[in-house]
Amino acid sequence: MSAFAAVDLGASSGRVIVGSVGGDRVDLHEVNRFPNGPVRVGGALHWDVLGLYRGILDGLRAATREVGALDGVGIDSWAVDYGLLDADGELLGNPFHYRDARTDGVPDTVFATIPAPELYARTGLQVQPFNTVFQLVAAQGTAALASARGMLLVPDLLGYWLTGVRVAEVTNASTTGLLDATTRTWALDVAAALGIAEGLLPPLRDAGELLGHTTLLGEVPVWTVGSHDTASAVVAVPATGADFAYISCGTWSLVGLELDRPVLTEASRAANFTNEAGVDGTVRYLRNVMGLWVLQESIRTWNEAGLPADLPDLLAAAARVPALTTVVDLDGPAFLPPGDMPSRIAAEAARTGQTPPQSQAETVRCILDSLALAYRRAVRQAADLAGRSIDVVHVVGGGVRNELLCQLTADATGLPVVAGPVEGAALGNVLVQARAAGVLSGSLADLRAVGARGLDLRRYQPGATGGPTDRQWAAAEGRVDGR
Repeated sequence: MSAFAAVDLGASSGRVIVGSVGGDRVDLHEVNRFPNGPVRVGGALHWDVLGLYRGILDGLRAATREVGALDGVGIDSWAVDYGLLDADGELLGNPFHYRDARTDGVPDTVFATIPAPELYARTGLQVQPFNTVFQLVAAQGTAALASARGMLLVPDLLGYWLTGVRVAEVTNASTTGLLDATTRTWALDVAAALGIAEGLLPPLRDAGELLGHTTLLGEVPVWTVGSHDTASAVVAVPATGADFAYISCGTWSLVGLELDRPVLTEASRAANFTNEAGVDGTVRYLRNVMGLWVLQESIRTWNEAGLPADLPDLLAAAARVPALTTVVDLDGPAFLPPGDMPSRIAAEAARTGQTPPQSQAETVRCILDSLALAYRRAVRQAADLAGRSIDVVHVVGGGVRNELLCQLTADATGLPVVAGPVEGAALGNVLVQARAAGVLSGSLADLRAVGARGLDLRRYQPGATGGPTDRQWAAAEGRVDGR
């Protein structure tokens, strides 16, 4: 058996997971989990990137104690956030957190220089205020950016600390708003027009290459993987055909299709779909949906208020609440920053002429119904815009454990849902490493077949529990739209 360590960093926790590869299957074993989250300093939100690095090293040491020598390490994380390096390669302060408010209003500033349709035609990126390009424009005039001689996205920064090699892995670079969606090269003219120095942008690397070696644990190779965690998660989707949609469901939900070329039409831009690079030259054509962040923040708010907020109990109670009583647009700007989500949901319900949730269970049901409604819209729009037919929806990530949400997703989309694996990003990370190391071979389909062996998958059929009809979902969608 060969052993690969997947470093998988999420917005609320990080983990080091060992994948044992042999006999045409992969077995995953978590060896270290550590907290992650925003740290507010001087009114701004940052990441504790040194704490993350310590957690990674602790996890890699634990892995070597358990399995002996590792055959590789790969790092994936969330997108867009970066560290700035000075001329000596030293980090210039803690990276900003994407939920920091410094980018408020910045997209309009950028579009005054490069109109939104023109920028989309080059980069194919969904407009979100925290995209790297907007963060860099927001940083203009600061001492840190003036002193910077390099920029590395979070997984690339951590890989640099392990190996001394500075690169930008393409799947994550594609989330910056500075990568040409067609050529997969830096759009240097876009950077220049916005006053972003070309020297900040490191050389690009594809997933599945040798980044370098780390001597911290012996001579261990570090491989580039789909360093955007969704890119790794999509590798692990246990699909057996091409006509599938995926939902990578965690703090964020990434809802979309796997394509062989970007969709750069005006209709795609208007629908706010993004074209991000996938492994093996694929395109992750998707929309970001706010995800379980709203539920996580609601539970945190209730806990701080001294209210009972046990998730299994809340989900059981939510299942007894009548469906689609209240639905809101969770992708609205009010739900992006940390804070009192139950109050924000109540305010949005009142604004749209609906009765606000009256209990914790009703709030949870509103969140889950609203998420399923957002998934319905995203899956259908993606299929229409890309000219694809969809016969199944694959859900991967932590949301797999939320049985109510999975059933609601099947009901809302009118499609069967296959839920699993839970650790999709880590599994995809290991599969790409194993192929790069020569332990596995073949196409993405071949990797998916290996990854699917031994998975505990659950299938949900539309209407299996007597949920809302398609007409009721459509009516609820109209309420969100104000129709």
